[in-house]
Amino acid sequence: MHELTGFQRDLLFVLSGIGTSNGQQLKRELQRTLDQSVLSGRIYSNLETLVEGGYVLKSERDGRTNEYRLSSRGEEVIRGRFEWQRRQADPSLVVK
Repeated sequence: MHELTGFQRDLLFVLSGIGTSNGQQLKRELQRTLDQSVLSGRIYSNLETLVEGGYVLKSERDGRTNEYRLSSRGEEVIRGRFEWQRRQADPSLVVK
């Protein structure tokens, strides 16, 4: 978890929420969520890093479009991040 940048973790969280997706769908959702413009190059270079690290699986959809989905390692990062946040947060602020 700690070896990833905040942006890479954001990508994992968005991917976990929307499921198998292509880079442009991820870009749109990140821009909506972060309320700021995100360059395509930033998306794809970080996705490639996540693929190389085993956090995301990449497959080809139609010969020109790649699809991305969380790997089990990526799912572990999501669970680990939630657990870390739960331990750090004031218990009165944690939603039950």
